[in-house]
Formats: sequence, C-alpha cells, structure tokens
Amino acid sequence: MFKLSDSGIEFIKKELERYESKLSAIIPALYRVQKEHGWVSPDAVVFLAEIMDIPESQINEVLKFYTMFNQKPVGKKHVQVCCNLSCAMNGGRELVDHLCKSFNVKPGEVSEDGQVTVTAVECLGSCGTAPMMQVNDAYYENLNHESAVEIIKKLEV
Repeated sequence: MFKLSDSGIEFIKKELERYESKLSAIIPALYRVQKEHGWVSPDAVVFLAEIMDIPESQINEVLKFYTMFNQKPVGKKHVQVCCNLSCAMNGGRELVDHLCKSFNVKPGEVSEDGQVTVTAVECLGSCGTAPMMQVNDAYYENLNHESAVEIIKKLEV
C-alpha cells in the first residue's frame, strides 16, 4: 500500500488551498510523490485521488501526458539523453547506445545495482550545445561518449 510522508501530505494539503481549482495542484502533488518515491505508481494515483478528492482519471491524464513523471522505477541516476533533431544529428542516439553498454543496462530499465537508468527523450532545449543529457535535475552539454560516462560515474546521489 502506498504511503506518503506526513510532510508530503501537508505539502499537498497546502497546494490544494493555494489554487482556485484543485486540479491545479495535481502537478505539484505528482512532483512530491516522485521526489519521495522516485516514480509515480498506480497506488500513488489512488492515494492522491483520495487525499485530493479528485478522480483518478484526472490525475492519470496529467501523469501520462507529461514526460517528466516516471511511471515506472528508475535508477538513482536517471540519465535522459536528448535524441531530438540537433542532438540526433550530433550523436545523441549513439550516446544512448554507448551509455547502455557502459552501464550494462537496456534503455528504460534499471541497472542491476539500482544506480542507472538510461532513456532517450525528446528535446531538452539545448540544441546549440548538442548532444546533451539530463541526469536527475542537472543538465550536461557538449558531450562525447567519454565525457558522458565520466560525468555519470562521478555523480554521487
């Protein structure tokens, strides 16, 4: 059964009071769940629906629309490599393959040690410094295979 911390519940209650419409609190609530648990499970959606008094379907509409919410477990280092046009033309797709081989993980899956998940994503907004990746909340640009691996290895999470 899903459980959110007391401070997480308090945060959501404050967000509900903050907005004219309860629906406006869905994104902050989903972020809070993801911050505490690393991803948003179906049980978390049920929990949010109850505490926010919003239908599960409306929470799922937001969860499934936005790609910044993890709908399955990810590693402690969630590596998202941009594979949109500029990054793809500068080796983004090959970088995904290289990182997967370097960390012995398939795209979108969690490495055996629970440390790394590598996913290809659409535009991360840094076309002039392609290829680039986002690891958790930090952005890294002008990458090559070696620099990307080194950055991930040095990160302490």
